[in-house]
This record gives sequence, C-alpha cells and structure tokens, in this order.
Amino acid sequence: MSLIVQKFGGSSVADAASVKRVARRIVDTKLAGNEVVVVVSAMGDMTDELLDLANQVSSNPPAREMDMLLTSGERISMAVLAMAIADLGEDARSYTGSQAGLITDAAHGAARIIDVTPSRIQEALAAGAIPIVAGFQGVAFDTKDITTLGRGGSDTTAVALAAALKASVCEIYTDVDGIFSADPRIVPAARRVPFVTYEEMLELSAVGAKVLHLRCVEYARRFNVPIHVRSSFSQLDGTFVVSPEVIATAIAEGKAMEQPIISGVASDVNDAKITVVGVPDKPGEAAAIFRALADASINIDMIVQNISAAATGRTDVSFTCPVGTSKKALEALESKRSAIGFENLIIDDQVAKVSLVGAGMRSHPGVSADFFTALADADINVEMISTSEIRISVVTRVDDAKRAVQALHTAFGLDADGEAVVYGGSGR
Repeated sequence: MSLIVQKFGGSSVADAASVKRVARRIVDTKLAGNEVVVVVSAMGDMTDELLDLANQVSSNPPAREMDMLLTSGERISMAVLAMAIADLGEDARSYTGSQAGLITDAAHGAARIIDVTPSRIQEALAAGAIPIVAGFQGVAFDTKDITTLGRGGSDTTAVALAAALKASVCEIYTDVDGIFSADPRIVPAARRVPFVTYEEMLELSAVGAKVLHLRCVEYARRFNVPIHVRSSFSQLDGTFVVSPEVIATAIAEGKAMEQPIISGVASDVNDAKITVVGVPDKPGEAAAIFRALADASINIDMIVQNISAAATGRTDVSFTCPVGTSKKALEALESKRSAIGFENLIIDDQVAKVSLVGAGMRSHPGVSADFFTALADADINVEMISTSEIRISVVTRVDDAKRAVQALHTAFGLDADGEAVVYGGSGR
C-alpha cells in the first residue's frame, strides 16, 4: 500500500461539477489500494474575490485579519470536497491547516513552515478515512494566530505533509498536463517535459513559471519528496520533479529518454527595475544600499552597476525586485538618501524578465551565443543580464516578453508538433 498526497488547485475545484470530478478521482485512488491525503486550494478565483472584499472595506487591512479572511476560501473547499467524497461512500474528514499540524512562524501573509505534527491526519488514515487539508495556511508557533503561506502556498502545504508522512509521492493537480517547455498560453507549441530535476524546477519557478510554487520545490528538494505534476482534467502521465539520480536510473532502465539540453523558457512580467542614480563610487556604498533593502525584507534579483564617471566619481546601480514591493523599496532607500549620498531614484515597472533554463548548459558550449542571437534576430533589446550554471536571464521591455519567449522556444528546438491543452485557464 502506498501513501499518496494529492493537491488540487483552484481551477480543479472551481465549481460543484469540478468538485465532484475531483472526489471521484480521489476515491478511485483509494480503491486502487492506496492511502490518500488531500490538500485543496480555494475554489476558482475566491482568493482574489476575498482580497477585493477586504480592499473595499479597508484601505489598509490588518495583516492578522487578512489571514483570517483569506483562509476561509480553503476551508470552504475542504468541506464541500469531503461532502462529495461521502456521497461516493467513503469516509472523508476535513482539517484546517492548524488542525493538520502545520506550525509556522508569525509572518502574516508570508509565513514559513517550521514544523509539521500531523497526528490527526495519521489518526484519520488509521481509521480508513481520507483526510482533506486546507492548503495555504497554518498556525503560528508563538502567537497561535492563523497564518497564510503566501500565494501558491497550497503546493508547499502538500509537500510538507508528504515529507512528514513519508509519502511515496506528492501529486500536484492543475489545469495543464504537466510541466511544459514554456507557458502554453504564450507558446501553444510548448511540449510536455516528462522529467525535470529539483534544481531546474527551482530556477523555472524563480523566473516566472507558475505551475509550481518556489518554496514547494525547495521543500521537496530538502526532503527528497518526488512531485508528480498532473492535470485533474485528464489521465495523461504528467511530469515528475525528482533528483538527477532518479532521472538517471529511469534513463538506464529505458523508462525515460536522455534529458534535453534546455528544459524550458519562462517569463515574468511582475518585476520592476529601480535605478539608484549618482551613487558615490567608494567602498561601502553598495553595501549600504542593499542593507537598507534587506532590512525592509525586499527580495532582489538582478543587479547591475555602471562604470563610474571619472569626472564626477559617481555611478548608477540598478536592480530588479517584485513590482509589489517596489514602493516599499523606494521608501527604504529614500530614508537612507543622506547617509548613502545618492542623487535620485528611478523606477521602471514596464520591464519583463525572460529566462532559459536547462541542466545541459553546464556541458554544452554555445548556448549563450544562440540565446542572444535569437533575441537579436527578433529585434529584442536586452537591458540587464544574469546567469547561473543552468540559467540565462535578461530584462527587456514588457511588450517584448511574449515575442522573446516564442523566439527562444523555437531557436532551441523546443516546439512540439501539436498544441498543448489548457483545461481551466488559470495555470494552477
């Protein structure tokens, strides 16, 4: 008997008919001889609707109350799904994140899991029941307040439970048939990738791929939890996110083809570029800039410093950050203007990050040349560049992002013969 954790996103439980379809799938998994633990997101666009409601009644909703509000969406999902499973003759028991033992820190809106104590889930399994857990939430260790894990946090809930319960696999159900070489909404000819390493998936999630949440993949890699990304709308094989050793074994046993050089192309249009103009070119100035940002909890991605102007002894420093934190970044820097001595701040929110990811880059020269040739042939200008061993990222204009992804996808031979299917339309 295998223990399987199944997570269903909002598009998979968007309405009553979808909930019934998901219930049938869960029961079929149980009847096949498996123990099943289920994690659910809020139905459809309910989280967005709750956010809109909060903003209608308050210009600055308290973070604690916002978490109380937003977690109600997942509680609705878990209850109605338990009802649907009961109608199919199986015992299902719903649990909030706190009841399921998801212990977090006290950072409302972006809490991190610090422990999982799933005793009630284990009790339900021992009784032959199907536990259904509300994703995206937990309870703070010190304050005992309800917390949320940030958008996409249901993925992290599922993987954390899978690790704690020593599950055979964590199945993430979405509205596409696995992980693709690009977003099928941008590149209809995107091809499904049968296997991808944790490292590649971390890079893809970090640069804009929406199918898996970054922290979920980090957790899976840390505890070596296999993730199986599948569609709740089909029976196709999907994609496994596993260690390189597992992929090598699958290739050796003839269960998988050799891994391609490039796994995928992704874009992110939710970044802003901030330029700190006229920074004194002397030791310690860059440290002061990024210390101010760190103290304000701003996540920084790309950084570029211009060559110092000899006449003035000053330089410009540019960096990218999530557009939602750009105002906070500006405020943090402005508060240190006199100490740092810069002249001005410029923000540009019409930028996009376009990235190419693939473990094969390590051993195949010429990838960078082909990358920039493809963008040049598409007449796309590059403003910033960042690389890792398995990733190349550039910043370009937001209006050029779609063309850039399509050009790179074609240039690296990733186009499939047919079109990928998107069943629900939201990507989760």
